[in-house]
Amino acid sequence: MDKISRREKAMTLHSEGYNCAQSVVLAFEDLLPLDKESLAKLSSSFGGGIGGMREVCGAVSGMAMVLGFLYGNHVPGDRVSKAEHNARVQELAGKFKERNGDIVCRRLLGLEPVPGKELKKRPCGEYVGDAAEFLEKYISANS
Repeated sequence: MDKISRREKAMTLHSEGYNCAQSVVLAFEDLLPLDKESLAKLSSSFGGGIGGMREVCGAVSGMAMVLGFLYGNHVPGDRVSKAEHNARVQELAGKFKERNGDIVCRRLLGLEPVPGKELKKRPCGEYVGDAAEFLEKYISANS
């Protein structure tokens, strides 16, 4: 049997009840320096568009968190590293937006209409899958 993709893993985690950010982060648990419980707690505030406020999609936030763990800058004042990391986040958020039309939760869910976007009912599992897919491809190409 083939190894399960990160996309499938993230979607399964979401179906088990993890929020969107947790689902993406936990799909990459094996690559991250914290245990599952710590990762779930750390990412728990980003579901529902940050604390249920319907701002930036939790799947996109989870994607950014994994990028931070793997590639983020940590030296104060290192503007080059910071800019490089921001470019990574923007690249993957751009891919997500290109596929889904936005990165803002309330617009993705149709709570705030987006001209020309046909809405599906609660497509969060798909968004989680997309974020994990983009992240998996990025990591594979940059490791």
